Amino acid sequence: MDLELRLDAVIIAVTDGAPRVLGVSNPERARWSLPSATLSDEATLDLAVRAAIEEQAGLEVSYVEQLYTFGDVARRQDRRTVSIAYLALVQETELLVGAEWLGYYDLLPWEDHRSGTHPLIESTIEPLLIAWAGQSEERLARVSVAFGDAFDGVRVLDRYELMYEANLVDEWWADQRLEVTSPVFGESMHLDGRRIAATALGRIRGKLSYRPVVFDLLPESFTLLELQRCVEALAGVQLHKQNFRRLIERAGLVEGTGERAAHGGRPAELFRYRPEVQLERSRLGVGQPYR
Repeated sequence: MDLELRLDAVIIAVTDGAPRVLGVSNPERARWSLPSATLSDEATLDLAVRAAIEEQAGLEVSYVEQLYTFGDVARRQDRRTVSIAYLALVQETELLVGAEWLGYYDLLPWEDHRSGTHPLIESTIEPLLIAWAGQSEERLARVSVAFGDAFDGVRVLDRYELMYEANLVDEWWADQRLEVTSPVFGESMHLDGRRIAATALGRIRGKLSYRPVVFDLLPESFTLLELQRCVEALAGVQLHKQNFRRLIERAGLVEGTGERAAHGGRPAELFRYRPEVQLERSRLGVGQPYR
């Protein structure tokens, strides 16, 4: 069996309340890929990933963290592709030709609950999953936990895996080398790109409650509304405005700059992140979006 080792990168940005992930094109493929590299002469895997991102997208990233290692042989019968995935948060910038910011919820539309439960779930996805589950109590329980009324935003990978197993994403058909003959949902990616992107989104959502990751996605100064919209974009749920602002103020995560935004009828006050808060508190998140 052939073995391929890859380094893949999930680069996340949020622009105008829209979560995005960086994709790169390849003339030989019809689908977007994540920026990726093979083993090179770089001193570390981190450096190899950074070099690949700069070469393929023209983007420099200062910090990357290892996300997970993927390598399920059952997905592809003739080879095992092992991917060591990395994650980075950036502010959206112009990219090289062949790279593009993709809408996260174009890839995983069922994850966007900012206007309530996504209509696709109740109308189409859940009935198809229940039909797939049949009389299996184990399968029915998985569907209930992943897509039930109590939306747990962190279970992004669980939901994608269910969709894959039920043949509801294009990647299952591609892996089996079969023509698509049933409904599939979301824009597909090459190899395990969407699976890795789902894992990254779940990781970020989990960190919202205890790490100040959201501030890596914002400019140096921002309004509280921009901060809230950024959190909502990642969490996939809408937050109560006054409760969110009270939480941010009590946590001491931000401070006023004394300036106001240049746009809008009534310019809002601008704030900045207080890095010294890391010396004051052990949990530096923006609350628990999923309750």
